[in-house]
Amino acid sequence: MADNLLLVLSGPSGVGKGTLVKRLISEMNLTKSISCTTRKKREGETEGENYFFISRNEFENKIKNGELLEYSNHFDNFYGTPMSYVKEQLKLNDVILEIEINGALQIKSTFDRAVLILISPPSITELKNRLNGRKTETQEEINMRLGRAEYELTSFKKYDYVVINEDIEKALKDIECIIKAEKLKSVNQKETMRKILEV
Repeated sequence: MADNLLLVLSGPSGVGKGTLVKRLISEMNLTKSISCTTRKKREGETEGENYFFISRNEFENKIKNGELLEYSNHFDNFYGTPMSYVKEQLKLNDVILEIEINGALQIKSTFDRAVLILISPPSITELKNRLNGRKTETQEEINMRLGRAEYELTSFKKYDYVVINEDIEKALKDIECIIKAEKLKSVNQKETMRKILEV
C-alpha cells in the first residue's frame, strides 16, 4: 500500500472531472473508489460498481465507528467513502476518487497521504459556456452552479495541485506528471530514511 497513491479529484460542475476520471482509469489503469450510500438503487445501477447500497442504520454505525474517510448528506441521503475498501484497493493499485471539495478536505484530515488535485476551468466564462452547452439545467441552476464554482475555486490553496482543464489531453498529461512526481517523492523519502537509519 505504501507505494500506491490515493488521488482525490475535485472541481466545479461542468469542469470535466468525470471525463478525466474515465480516461485515467482506462489509460493509466487506476482503480476507482466506490462510495456507500443510503439512497435507493436506481435502475441500471449495480451493487459494488456504482455504489455500496446500505441502510441508514449501517451508515450511522460506520460514522460512529470511524469507518469512513469522509461523508455528507444530500437530500436526506448519506454518501461516504469507506476506509476499508480504499485501504484494500491501495494494496493492489493507485486509487482515484472524484468528490466535492468538503469531502476532499475531510479525506486529507483523516488520510494525510491523499493527493488532492483541483480541476479548474480556464475561466468562469468558459465554465458558463460549458454548462450552457450541456443544455441539462435551467438558467437558475446554472447560476447556482457558477456561484458554487467561485467558492470552490477560492479553496485552491488547500489542494496539493491545480490542473486547468482547457485541453483534456494536456490535463491528462499534467495529472500523469503529478502521479510520477508523487511516486518519485515517495521513493526519495524512503531512500533518505534508509540512509539516516544506516548512520
